[in-house]
Amino acid sequence: MPDADNTHKRIKQLAIAMMVISFLGFIDSTYLTINRYLGATLPCTLTHACDTVTGSEYATILGVPVVVLGMLYYLTMLFGAYSYLEYRSYKYFKITAILSVFGFGFSIWLTYVQAFILAAFCQYCLLSALSSTLLFILGLCLFKTSAPSQSLNVNG
Repeated sequence: MPDADNTHKRIKQLAIAMMVISFLGFIDSTYLTINRYLGATLPCTLTHACDTVTGSEYATILGVPVVVLGMLYYLTMLFGAYSYLEYRSYKYFKITAILSVFGFGFSIWLTYVQAFILAAFCQYCLLSALSSTLLFILGLCLFKTSAPSQSLNVNG
């Protein structure tokens, strides 16, 4: 079954890449969350408007900081990719790939807000948008890769 082995190898590579990118996104959003709750000024060496963005009315949704939502998103993505590596759960990994569509869409909205409403950019927010975009691309790659054979436990 060389095709099934190659498919599993390809999906494993996608899962590892998703875990790395999710971890970086989680670190980024955790850093922003810590700074938000400490009331610290963000060092913004590239874009010089991080506090403008993170302190805007668009930085919360129904009272929940967007950075906290980002932490939860990246943690969910990390564990979704891990589920394939640990349990070979293709079904949950595919759900993770679907979630990347929502993360990507939300990142597009937030980048639009920075560019056209606030006219200010946050380098950490742009890093998060890049992470979400890469996760979306990896999710698309997963959908282009056919499901592994039943011998790889695709039901769990």
